[in-house]
Amino acid sequence: MSQETDPTGLAGALLGETLRYAREREYTGWDYGDGMSSRLLQGLPVENKWLNIAVQETIKRAPVNVRRLFLVEQRRNYKGTALFAMANLTADQLDLSGGVESENGRRTTGVDYAAEARECCEWLVEHRTPGYAGFCGAHRHEIQHLDIKGLPEYPDMVSTSYAVRALLAASDAGLDAGSAAAYPEIVESVAKFIDEDLEYEEIPEGARMKYVPTWSSDHYTLNAVALGGVTLLELADRFDDPTHRERGEKLLDYVVSRQRPEGGWMYRDPPSASHLSMDNHHNGFVIESLLRHRELTGSDRYADSLDDGLAFYRDELFAPDGAPNWDESNAHPRDIHAAAQGIIVFSRAGAFEVAERILDWTVGNLYAGNGRFHFRQERFYTKRITLMRWCEAWMAYAVATYLDRRRAIDT
Repeated sequence: MSQETDPTGLAGALLGETLRYAREREYTGWDYGDGMSSRLLQGLPVENKWLNIAVQETIKRAPVNVRRLFLVEQRRNYKGTALFAMANLTADQLDLSGGVESENGRRTTGVDYAAEARECCEWLVEHRTPGYAGFCGAHRHEIQHLDIKGLPEYPDMVSTSYAVRALLAASDAGLDAGSAAAYPEIVESVAKFIDEDLEYEEIPEGARMKYVPTWSSDHYTLNAVALGGVTLLELADRFDDPTHRERGEKLLDYVVSRQRPEGGWMYRDPPSASHLSMDNHHNGFVIESLLRHRELTGSDRYADSLDDGLAFYRDELFAPDGAPNWDESNAHPRDIHAAAQGIIVFSRAGAFEVAERILDWTVGNLYAGNGRFHFRQERFYTKRITLMRWCEAWMAYAVATYLDRRRAIDT
């Protein structure tokens, strides 16, 4: 990839193949935390937290894919569908269809990526989570935590943030023409979801909010707070509302105040509540949020934090050859989601050499061919498992982001 300057070249072909793989399966597949959707588990006459965890973690951690054996249902993921929507939209804008334009300006042959993006967006609207103060979306599987069971009707900020981003981008491209309601009108109420259901709270360091409405307020998930802040900035940019910008920046202020001296962020605040250290892809979410703030506002409000975060991310969370480290202390497992997030972050930062190194490593080590990516590289073996959201959606969005940013620079 490092020698490729044509956005419809090697990376374009990779994006097309990745989207083809997902499209042929209707964007439906297995997911990272889908063990609770095992029909074998659901058919047992008992309900036990520790049994749930045993089955869920066995399926998640097995070196091979045992989901068929456990009869795990394949479903569409809400966040994954948002990522596929944006990747298809970029593919359409890059004219990857190979079709022939007709008199009415539509493609007569090839893939109609715009239609695929619109179908994904309509699915997001149809499958938003009802019963909350504003627009929101949720994962599609039950997840057993130590303290609570996550249900498909429990929305979360991360899934919601990507749906908002996808629907606003699709509206900019005119894909909501003919829909029951314009996409911006649908997602504008996400501010109420943040305020009321996620309990937006201003504190001296800024503001904080929950990740999931049902979660405890004794800890806060920093990447979710950052994405909540950016979501409000998206609304501020769209609706020219200074209140949204003020609240969004207060959320980012709080996240920045929790930056560690090394330059990274723990998963949760307080750090004692984190089951992760300064892991790769969650740090990537925070840094991307700060980059997105700069794009939306033109402000250097977080310039110092962003510089420190990018340096830590580049030097400690990636190897020199582009391989993603798990966290600041452990190289393995080298995860496809971490690789994808690195491509996204460094493409947005304009550090294309770094993004290309990560992309080269990913294709060389986790790409199975024909648009299919593997899940993880462990120290002594590779988990040759393909997960529709964790692998395919993230890589489609990552390659699309790289191509879009290269196009902006090259033109």
